[in-house]
Amino acid sequence: MSEYRNILSPFNPWWEEPSRTLSNLPSFQRPIFSTVYEDLKNLPQMISITGPRRTGKSTLLYQLIRRLIADGVAPKKLIYYSFDDPSLLTRRIRVDEFFEQMMKTALQQKDAGATFLFLDEIQRLERWELYLKKYYDLKYPIKMVISGSASSPIFKKSRESLLGRVKDIHLLPFSFREFVLFTLNDQPSLRSEVNSIYENGRTAQGMFTGDPSISADTVALPEVSVALRSYLDAQLRKFLLEGGFPEVWGLPNWVAKQEYLFDNQVKKVIYEDLILAAEFRKPELLKRFYISLLEIPGREISIQSVADETEVSSRQIEKYLPLLEMTDLVYRLPKFRTRPLRVRKGMMKFYLVDLALRNAVLRLTETLLTDETMMGLYAENLVFLALRKWRRMIQMDYYRERHGEVDFVVHVGPKRFLPVEVKFRNEIKYQDFEGLRRFVHKINHSVQPLMITKQWKDFGNRENAFLLPLPLFLLLFD
Repeated sequence: MSEYRNILSPFNPWWEEPSRTLSNLPSFQRPIFSTVYEDLKNLPQMISITGPRRTGKSTLLYQLIRRLIADGVAPKKLIYYSFDDPSLLTRRIRVDEFFEQMMKTALQQKDAGATFLFLDEIQRLERWELYLKKYYDLKYPIKMVISGSASSPIFKKSRESLLGRVKDIHLLPFSFREFVLFTLNDQPSLRSEVNSIYENGRTAQGMFTGDPSISADTVALPEVSVALRSYLDAQLRKFLLEGGFPEVWGLPNWVAKQEYLFDNQVKKVIYEDLILAAEFRKPELLKRFYISLLEIPGREISIQSVADETEVSSRQIEKYLPLLEMTDLVYRLPKFRTRPLRVRKGMMKFYLVDLALRNAVLRLTETLLTDETMMGLYAENLVFLALRKWRRMIQMDYYRERHGEVDFVVHVGPKRFLPVEVKFRNEIKYQDFEGLRRFVHKINHSVQPLMITKQWKDFGNRENAFLLPLPLFLLLFD
């Protein structure tokens, strides 16, 4: 028992010094923190926190522990362990006995309420789901939070076996809004303005999607101050380069940031996680296919055209695609059909979970920001990531026919569609609305189109569409 406790003690310094430990944690809490904390306190299920590497999963666990201590939970009732601990590799340690002893440690103070158990990198524990299922079904007075990398398909499959016993929270890289809030910790007035935009944006989302309970008269996005406009423009440029992985921001130079992203977000996923899960014999083919998707984000392609371009067989590509989506490296967007949730093949578009990955893999520099065409594609990618979080969305696709196209079509109800076009250019002209006009004319039951623009002056109703500048639009979403 003492040997196993010696393994746990270094991971739980608050057992001995609760007032001093966790003091180096970031003060900034992501918006999802409050949801996770309330779920942990109130839900009977286990909480599962998944997501790509280095998005802050472990930090979130530590912040939960810090909050529980602040709320009066006895420090010794908070147990944290990371299964990437090399101690588990020693021959004298039996994992099943270690897990059993960890549970006994958690039960030592069962009369004083539930013990909170935080298990990090749990995918490294073989058959971990069987251990958790056993103790959950035995109704031990334990609240469990597990975390693991979404880059492990093995982890996803194991988690599915706990259906009904676990609530999953998927932690992606920081959104633009989170990035802005993080940088505004010492500027309360601008931070308050950003939060006000978000709160008003909840109603605005309902208006754009045609929510009958919300009239246009009740929606009023606040005027954005000159100071905040200038700040958002500067931060958007930085975000387009450095993306939403917080550990990148503090690195000393651009070369170090690119190497970090490539090593942790691409190389390890392809050459470690996917190799282990899918037993690829030629990972270079997967890498070649992935890079082909990075070259022009948002372009319309077919599997056969990519196969011809990359010399990777279409059969292999069909095998790679779900794995790249599962690991949050790319997202697929199908072509529009009026029938929702229909399984579709053929033409499709791809977007990236974080644009900084493209910059890192292709070794791009700040000159990227002067490429107007590519900046338009980057803006489109950011809009796609935001739209995925749109309330009331059923599904999303893109529209392209012979005489018109629309970047995104958001399905917001039975045969109700919100067309969204991104025009990231200095001047918006009459012909820029042509795709939206044709879509509304051809497709019944569409709501007022939405156009995302570059300039702050392009705001409000125009040509039967509603225009929103990109930074303002992105602040409406977590």
